[in-house]
Parts: sequence; C-alpha cells; structure tokens
Amino acid sequence: MTNAGRIAAADVGVDLLLLEAHAFLRQRHDETAETGFVDRWRAVRADIAATGTWQPTRDELNFGAQVAWRNSDRCIGRSRWSSLTVRDHRHIITLEGLRGALAGHLDEATGGGHVRPVLTVLAPATSTTAPPWRIVSPQLARYAAWTDDVGTIGDAANGPLTALATRLGWPGPTRRSGFDLLPWIAATADGRLHLLPSAHDRIREVPIIHPDHPWIGDLGLRWPAIPVISNMTLHLGGLRFPAPFSGTFMASEIATRNLADRQRYHQLPVIVAGLGLPERDRLRADKALLTLYEAVLHSFDVAGISVTDHHRESRSFAHFVEHEEAAGRAVTGDWSWLNSYPMTPQDPSWSRYYDRRQPSPALRPDPYSVTLTAAAPPGHRPSPRQHADVPPATDATRHQPREDTCPHAPPHRHGDV
Repeated sequence: MTNAGRIAAADVGVDLLLLEAHAFLRQRHDETAETGFVDRWRAVRADIAATGTWQPTRDELNFGAQVAWRNSDRCIGRSRWSSLTVRDHRHIITLEGLRGALAGHLDEATGGGHVRPVLTVLAPATSTTAPPWRIVSPQLARYAAWTDDVGTIGDAANGPLTALATRLGWPGPTRRSGFDLLPWIAATADGRLHLLPSAHDRIREVPIIHPDHPWIGDLGLRWPAIPVISNMTLHLGGLRFPAPFSGTFMASEIATRNLADRQRYHQLPVIVAGLGLPERDRLRADKALLTLYEAVLHSFDVAGISVTDHHRESRSFAHFVEHEEAAGRAVTGDWSWLNSYPMTPQDPSWSRYYDRRQPSPALRPDPYSVTLTAAAPPGHRPSPRQHADVPPATDATRHQPREDTCPHAPPHRHGDV
C-alpha cells in the first residue's frame, strides 16, 4: 500500500470512530436525559483528533456495558440488564494485575452463592494496535480433555484449548481426571501467549447429585458454579474492550448440553442404563435428560448456588420484551437460541420471532481468541437446525459450543416470576 493509501485508510478509520462515538453518546443522552451532550461530544472529538481514540467515562462505560447485554440477541436472560456490575480495569499494565482482576471477578460474581452478573472491562484496542491484553481462554473455568488410544477423558470440546495449554508449558496434574481445571491463557498486544495460573481456590464447583438416584452422585460429575465467558469483547462507540462477562447458569445448559452431548461428557447412555430404561422405550433419552436436569437443579440448590431454569427464563424474557417494546425499542433475538431444549410451545418466548439486527453497543466473542481455541470436528457440517450453533463467518471458526454464550441473570426469588 502506498503512503497515500495508508493515509486514506487511516482517515476512514477515524471517520468511522467519530461516527460510532457520536452515535453512542447521542444514544446515552437520549436514554438518560443527562445534560452536557454538546460539551462532551466536543471533548471526545478533540481527543480523537489528537490521539486517534477516546476514553469513555466510568458512567459511559457502565451504560454501554449494560446496553450491550440488553442487545445480546442470543441471550434469554437479559431482563435484568440494568443490574449488571461493571468493573473498570482499563488501568492494568501487568500479567499479575490481569490475573488479580480475573480472580476478583470470580469473587464478586460468585458472591458466596448469591450469584451476581458482572463484567470486567480491560484496556481497549485502538485503530492501529491490538488491546494490551486479551483473554484467549473461552471461560475462566474449563475442564481439560485428555486423549489416548482408548478415547477422551474430560470435556472433549476443550481438546484444542488443552493442546494449546500444554504447548505453552502446562504439564497438567500428575493424576489426570475428567474434571481438571485448565490454566488461563492470555495474549499481549505483540501476539505472545502467556499462561496465567488459574486461581483454582476462587473457582467454586458443584458436585452433581440426585435426590432419588444416589448412584448419580457416584458418577463423580461436577460443574463450575458460575459461567465466566472470558473471551468476550465489548463493542462501544467504535472501541473494542476485552470484557469477561458472567451471570447465572441455566440448569438445562449444564444437563442437556455440557454433560449429555456426545461431543462433551456424553453421559446420556450412562443415565439411561442407570435408570434401567429399555430400548423399546422411545422416550428413554428424554427421561434421562430430565433426570440429569433434576440432578443439576437439586445439586445447585443443595450447594446454595443460584441457578435458573428454562420456564422461569422464558417468562422473564416475555416481561423483558413487553418492557422494551413499551420503551419504543426493537427487541433483538435469535429464536433458536432463545428456545433451546427443553423449551416447549407452552413457554411464552416460543410463540414469536425477533429482530435479527446487531445493534451497538454489543458483546461478541473475540474472533482472535475463538480461532485459537475452537476446531470443527472431522467431517462436521451443521444441519440447518444446528445453524444457531455456528458463529457468523466474521467470528472466525465454524464450530463453537452453543452453551454458556450468554450468562443468565440471577433468578427471581420464590414468589416472583
């Protein structure tokens, strides 16, 4: 590219940044009715002219993060978007500081069992450089996949992530199991990858038991108490912030996907056998899935950890839709994600479709991180119904586990919706 071409490209980048920054500030002003828009826009425009970027205030960051959750079209649990706690860690300059910020996120989000939705914002990318830090690990609590001649032990979806960690020098535990927590992996702006010893003492896990089938407890299954999606990016006013994001698990994600899927822990045949369901029972898989679902709900309740279910979230989402439309805002939504198994036509979110546009602010997986940690199974081509499991082409790879892409808000207390 000639010098003139580079200057033209830079001009386009600045013009787009100005356009998106203005749109964000205008949106915030319109929604909050806060005064001072003209002065703030003048200051932001001057910052962009002088430095090529701008820095949102803490209040602007809070607003943008909350609205990004409100806009998440694959998330059924966003009715409490305004309750999101935003942690501003744009100041971090060391790997140890980054590790501390992630550990602090776990502490604040777990909340002694009363789980809270939390987002931690790191320093952004600029028009010319990558962000100082980006989290490669898709979640802060992921289990390794150990493969030998017999098969895979652990979470088979994490084969690429486990291989990457071992290439970076992680030896793994001496005695390997199906639930070995992986270390965290981060990248610096120069593209170098770094292992961060994960704060295992901050990661609370829930043993999976069933009130009526004690043998399920003997399987040794467990799951992290909260989903912290660590490779998320907050898109706001033309800026892109690495932003780990967490909420509350929906029990069906753990039971009917993470523990049951053939390409994950593949526990469905074990549950079918344990229940003694005969092959002639054409609903044996459904009965086994619901038994596993019961076990997850019971286990989280016994452990004192917030967990939600699909019926509750569907009702909550219906109220969210009513509120948004009353406020004059179009509701974005991917139907096949909002109505995943075991949702039924009796759930209120089932009966309509939603706007498929991608408004800003937004929360999206970081394509760079997804590329490093996801791989398509050999010969895998998704069916049309599975298409919701596939991120857009711009999000890098074709295969990404469906679960955990949207942490749910803490469930309502008994007596509420």
